[in-house]
Amino acid sequence: MIKMNYVLFSAASVLLCSCSVSKRINRSAQHLVQQQPLNTAHVGISIMDAATQQFVYNYQGDKYFVPASNTKLFTCYAAMKYLGDSLPGLRYAEDVQAIYAQPTADPTLLSPDFKQHPVMDFLQGSNKKIVLGSSQWQDHAFGYGWTWDDYEASYMAERSPMPVYGNITVWKGRTALPALFTDSVVYATNSTQNKYSLHRSRNSNLFYTVASQQAFTADAIPFVTNGLQGTAAILNQQLNGRVTVQPQLPAGATKLIHSQPTDSLLKITMHRSDNFFAEQTLLMVSNEKLGVMSDARIIDTLLKTDLNDLPQRPKWVDGSGLSRYNLFSPQDLVTVLNKIKQSFGFNRISAILPTGNTGTLGGYYPKLQGAIFAKTGTLSNNLALSGYLVTKKHKTYIFSIIVNNHMGQASAIRHLIETFLTGIYEKY
Repeated sequence: MIKMNYVLFSAASVLLCSCSVSKRINRSAQHLVQQQPLNTAHVGISIMDAATQQFVYNYQGDKYFVPASNTKLFTCYAAMKYLGDSLPGLRYAEDVQAIYAQPTADPTLLSPDFKQHPVMDFLQGSNKKIVLGSSQWQDHAFGYGWTWDDYEASYMAERSPMPVYGNITVWKGRTALPALFTDSVVYATNSTQNKYSLHRSRNSNLFYTVASQQAFTADAIPFVTNGLQGTAAILNQQLNGRVTVQPQLPAGATKLIHSQPTDSLLKITMHRSDNFFAEQTLLMVSNEKLGVMSDARIIDTLLKTDLNDLPQRPKWVDGSGLSRYNLFSPQDLVTVLNKIKQSFGFNRISAILPTGNTGTLGGYYPKLQGAIFAKTGTLSNNLALSGYLVTKKHKTYIFSIIVNNHMGQASAIRHLIETFLTGIYEKY
């Protein structure tokens, strides 16, 4: 009887404490949402106590919002579950004449973010013909709902089955990397403009400049991939024209070359909110789990299996959050963050996400380094922040705050959210 009474007393104490915390957070949250410009925006807030696995606060937490780059948290979960410790860089089979290479959607090949490139080392170490297979690619260069006129923006590089150089051209002097595009520039001869600019044709790899006498700066402009054709053309410059593409490969491409540690890619993706890496990561997961590269198919599969217990079924359409068609609730984001922590451990995810004053949190939360680990999200008039907060009292909260349709400065809103979360850090 005494033991039973103790258990009931403990449970009641936890409940009362939780109610107290909820009421106090509610006062702070109501103050937050009444501030300009949040008072005319759509705001959702969800906070979970990681120890009890219970939500301690919700303000429109079950409503749908455009999450922007918080979508990457779902891609991160899928990658941590299905990509293993090291990225699948290339599957292949070979005979006496050729290497039959099966792409994996790995975005790290010849990317300047990585010093070592095992796949390229392997291809350069052979004199055989290299045949790239294209049958697994079942998607499009651009995602569903992406903004079409951002095709020149470095944050919207095309997706492809076997990217090289991040599917981006970088110009220094008058030389391009990849070098294939150095001679693809059309120079203006009668322009009255003195200011340098470089543009690319909408549907081809022709580049135009209006300042033909000036040296180029380090512009980063995506190139048109044409699926594997663009990859083959670029690789042929370094592999002596040995690369061809064909739809089907002979059976038996079972040998695997790993490229980079998985978490090294995820950390870059989260710290600078890299859309291209996120998109290719989801395609890699699709390829590993389904044998094809398809956002739609892998998203549908994940929502029916690993993520079938989300509080609200989201509308999830891409890997990065570039699309405004994505719709998630704050409770969904808290739930996936909780799944990550429960499945893979806090130490691992806290090493992947930026903390205070690092990555996309640069300039924010300088006093909370090592206490906040979170992913930002930004589209025009929409922003989000979801992650983990370890308070002064060593309580861990999992939170998601999404602001849609605001008419203010994103930096000002982020500082308001910073004040709100810092208050929770100090008090609880």
